[in-house]
Amino acid sequence: MPQLTIVADITANADKAEFVKAELQKLIAPSLNDEGCVQYDLHLDNNDPAHFLFYENWTSRELWQQHMKTQHLQDYRAATEGMAEVTIYEMTKVD
Repeated sequence: MPQLTIVADITANADKAEFVKAELQKLIAPSLNDEGCVQYDLHLDNNDPAHFLFYENWTSRELWQQHMKTQHLQDYRAATEGMAEVTIYEMTKVD
């Protein structure tokens, strides 16, 4: 089975961008330690300081779903509730 690529598109409320950024950065180290995590890169839009993107690769969808239930993701959601819109894309590399 091919690995799962996740693209998480996050747009923070402009007045909360720095706070959301700090909370997103807290996710990196523990997520990289989650079983099945191959890559977990946070990006910032060069033209919009409130727009972030996570580019992730996972060995399986099941392990990514386990990651989505972890305490560090729950803590992020609680800390940033109402401060950002998130769209998640589940993708598979074509070639």
